[in-house]
Amino acid sequence: MKPTLFVLAAGMGSRYGGLKQLDGLGPNGETIMDYSIFDAIRAGFGKVVFVIRKDFEDDFRAKVLSKYENHIPTDVVFQSLDKLPAGFTCPAERTKPWGTNHAVLMGKGVIKEPFTVINADDFYGRDSFAVIGRELAGLQDGSTDDYCMVGFRVGNTLSESGSVARGVCEVNSTGYLTSVVERTAIERIDGRIQFKDENGATVYLEETTPVSMNMWGFTPDYFAHSEEYFKEFLRANMDNPKSEYFIPLMVNELTTRGVSRCKVLDTTSKWFGVTYKEDRQSVVDKIAALIAAGEYPGRLF
Repeated sequence: MKPTLFVLAAGMGSRYGGLKQLDGLGPNGETIMDYSIFDAIRAGFGKVVFVIRKDFEDDFRAKVLSKYENHIPTDVVFQSLDKLPAGFTCPAERTKPWGTNHAVLMGKGVIKEPFTVINADDFYGRDSFAVIGRELAGLQDGSTDDYCMVGFRVGNTLSESGSVARGVCEVNSTGYLTSVVERTAIERIDGRIQFKDENGATVYLEETTPVSMNMWGFTPDYFAHSEEYFKEFLRANMDNPKSEYFIPLMVNELTTRGVSRCKVLDTTSKWFGVTYKEDRQSVVDKIAALIAAGEYPGRLF
């Protein structure tokens, strides 16, 4: 069974207003998301599911889904604050979304095959889709609790305009994740990649240290695990209006409990995105360079 690509796009309206996040960065107005879909198709993915907000469904179908017709089947699901497990009610003062793993839970009813989760606004690169697509397609039928993530080499994920936050991964001798810790203010200074830890000490990272860019591979049993742990999360955090249920939080929970394991996949792809407004032209230039090198056609869809 071909894997499904699950695109987290519910934050688009809230962060940018309407669909302004769909900024044309390619030569014919292609968005970063268009390149992800194109890469997924040639990596053998069979379907794309988007999680969005219900209030811009019409715009999304007209401006986004229509371009993928005749290329790959698509579907949409909706994230909202009130989509909680039975017995839980969203506090009236809550305005912040419940986080990326809550968004993933929205796919439970439509995804029945292995799937890859990505952010809508990150450029992941051709090799990363090939690597994770191959891993998921090679799973035995009925596989459970055997997950994966693309571990980007930190040196391939930095911004030229400032420091970045990354999920720094620790991996055991067999290539499986033992922990992922969010680190802030990572940057290259005097040629060395570094950040300050919780004690203010400088920590240096090797160029190839794997980091999470929110590109995960799961089998459908992940939904049941997530729903159960989400109940625990809500009991502990319901009164905290800023609490968020993130994917690494869930993965860490499953791996430390010994329930599941997560293989870290290396990739040569260089991640980029518009972290800072100053990054935009750099992204345009990088896409143009990839087209010139033959990685992508001038027009995708």
